[in-house]
Amino acid sequence: MKSLFYISLLLFLTACGVNRHSFSPEKKYPPEQLQKDYTVFQSLLQAHHPGLYWYTSKDSMDYYFSFGKQQLKDSMTEAQFRKVLSWIAAKVNCGHTTVRSSKRSSKYFDTARLGRMFPLSVKVWSPGASSQNDTMVVTANLNRRDSILKRGMVITAINNRPVSKITDTLFEYISTDGYNTTHKFQMLSNRGNFGSLYSSVFGVAPTYKIDYIDSTGKPGTTVIPVYNPVADTTQRRGTRTFRTAPAPEQPRLSKRQIRLQRLNAIRLLKIDTVNRTAMMDLASFAKNNGLRKFFRQSFKTLQQNKISHLIIDVRSNGGGSVSNSTLLTKYLANSPFKIADSLYAVRKGSTYERYIEAHFWNKLFILLLTKKKADGNYHFGYFENKYFNPKKHNHYDGKVYVLTGGNSFSATTLFATALKKQENVTMVGEETGGGAYGNSAWLIPDVTLPETHIRFRLPLFRLVIDKTIPKNGKGVQPEVFSLPTVEAVRRNSDFKLDTAMELIKKDKASRQ
Repeated sequence: MKSLFYISLLLFLTACGVNRHSFSPEKKYPPEQLQKDYTVFQSLLQAHHPGLYWYTSKDSMDYYFSFGKQQLKDSMTEAQFRKVLSWIAAKVNCGHTTVRSSKRSSKYFDTARLGRMFPLSVKVWSPGASSQNDTMVVTANLNRRDSILKRGMVITAINNRPVSKITDTLFEYISTDGYNTTHKFQMLSNRGNFGSLYSSVFGVAPTYKIDYIDSTGKPGTTVIPVYNPVADTTQRRGTRTFRTAPAPEQPRLSKRQIRLQRLNAIRLLKIDTVNRTAMMDLASFAKNNGLRKFFRQSFKTLQQNKISHLIIDVRSNGGGSVSNSTLLTKYLANSPFKIADSLYAVRKGSTYERYIEAHFWNKLFILLLTKKKADGNYHFGYFENKYFNPKKHNHYDGKVYVLTGGNSFSATTLFATALKKQENVTMVGEETGGGAYGNSAWLIPDVTLPETHIRFRLPLFRLVIDKTIPKNGKGVQPEVFSLPTVEAVRRNSDFKLDTAMELIKKDKASRQ
């Protein structure tokens, strides 16, 4: 039995080694393979994407497709080809149409040591429409010995490129709903994203020249090295001292405790019973997070404790299940509401169905639950005609403050749109990343390209949330704007939450 065990283990480790090394990021695909994948990519977007020409004219998209095809004259690595596809996808102006690496590439980088990378994480935003200069502030630095570029340092240029020129270039590769830039700024500000996209577009350099302004307003320049995790880890290990005694053993968490920790990171209710104020952190509307039970228990608790002011934080909520976002809205809405004025797909079958994830089930969904109308589209009439009634039991009637930002997306936009006009609800923060007028979403299968196996998301339905909202390509606008400042980033303060708390304070004072 022992011999059999060791043979099995050897075979398993060998298989893992083969799988690990079967992908090479330096592998190049000849133009013929790239062009085949590109044809599938373009054809599927043109045939199935219901919002392809929503914010970009057909003439413009035809030009972009043609330009992308012209880039495929030489061999490319997966990363290089993915860059071309991402540039095209961003031109659709649909936040759900994004390009991802192949599964082989993802597995490779999940198990491989990270390569050299841009060492800074940053917060980026635009001071306003009247300003031509975007603001970039350091939030983290992987080079721990760097005594200059600490949190709060303002960057004005990298390698002689002004910040606004850098952001304009990187924006060309970020998908968003309509003409929304808040989502693009937030994507660059999410930890690690800026460095990853900067390296992809501009390449990795051995050093970076950083122009900055310090806390006293004095300009300066410094040169920092690229972050090399292999060398840096080696150096850190070499300088560590040996422990004279083992560290105290931490209690092992049960499966239930681990699950609870995971769920609390997604949804959590915090109550201040003295001040009768509560805050609901809600990072996702996705299924399998026990949200139905969480909402039921939360609103029961709010009633029992007579909570008069509730903050709902959806700044990190990228969406998920519409049934979950609708359920939360029911607990807060004071009148019947709709989530869609129109919802339709443009096609059922596909020439390239073998490359589309779950195509049979998506096709069956469209066949059974939609109806082809005079416009030639397949309408999901249930949601086009459905009004949802507010909850009667444990309905919340107090003051509500919804915190929004560039990561508030998809189903979160449905939630925000349904409540924005309500008198006891105040939107606080920044414009949502999701489009206020609507989006292309609902069923969003992955498409795997046949040669490179790069994946991209293909929304099948076009959703108009509220046809009375101006179709200007913007997100849901807050009633009380709370925008970042250099000082707030430097202090690592939660400026949006601070604004909501100040509004609650004023409301309570006005009632006395």
